[in-house]
Amino acid sequence: MHTVFRVGTIKQMGNKNQLYQVELQLTSDDDQQLRLLTDRIREEADGDNEWERLGNLLLKIGQFNKAEELYNTLLEQTSDESEKAFYYNQLGDIHCKQGDYEKAIWYCEQGLRIKQKTLLPNHPDFATSYNNIASAYDKIGECSQALSFYEKALEILQKTLPKNHPYLATSYNNIGNVYISMEEYSKALSFYQKALDIRQETLPSNHPDLATSYNNLGGVYYNMGEYSKALSFHEKALEIKQETLPANHPSLATSYNNIGWIYRNMKDYSKALSNYEHALNIRQRTLPSDHPHIKDVKESIELVKEETIKNT
Repeated sequence: MHTVFRVGTIKQMGNKNQLYQVELQLTSDDDQQLRLLTDRIREEADGDNEWERLGNLLLKIGQFNKAEELYNTLLEQTSDESEKAFYYNQLGDIHCKQGDYEKAIWYCEQGLRIKQKTLLPNHPDFATSYNNIASAYDKIGECSQALSFYEKALEILQKTLPKNHPYLATSYNNIGNVYISMEEYSKALSFYQKALDIRQETLPSNHPDLATSYNNLGGVYYNMGEYSKALSFHEKALEIKQETLPANHPSLATSYNNIGWIYRNMKDYSKALSNYEHALNIRQRTLPSDHPHIKDVKESIELVKEETIKNT
């Protein structure tokens, strides 16, 4: 019998050792949805060896600092070019998630240069590099650069994967993100819907990628001023995340922050403040103190407090 636990929190036991305390919550053996999700995440956290699998798992559960330490160590120890390319790419992804976008681009470009010397032009690994570079460009507002790299990634994936492969859903989703940044909401909605269609067809109903799709559709409707639709999609996303992610996962903070914005625009300031504070609590525990996401949510809290005073 395989016992399945939900991961609650992970914290280091003291400063002088490499031991970590992991809070686990026992789940029911007949939880079919959780079993399907567990099998899926096990596939997604796969790697060529136990260290790569550990690194992928740390990324999945939002432990970016621990993943960075691991991949830096692996990069220093290997002489294999393909492994170096992989570790550079993973470090680029980590720095992007940590908000250090210039460093993210640098690491991904190091990995890309190695791949250009060792792989055929349409190898799927190029799509991974293009996606990560594009993500960093998108975060710093370089939309044309981001769209160009995302389209390169999509072109490769369309040639090498089945039309309903989850990686294609990710590409459609990424392009939708850029169109959001460009305020082209109808195009964003189209790409987000393509991503959702694939994910609903291929993934368990509580998979985190479905939460991403719901979150992004909520974002489109928010930008279109349709707040009730936006709230519905964001609440679907939050429900999945609460069920499947550790309590301090950064993605939960994103959902709370998004819902806070919606309530603020609906002028329900008490609910807005509550959600912003949930987001801040998580981000202060998981991100560097100077991360832009912490600054943003603090500013949102102050604005809501000011608006509350004005309307009392």
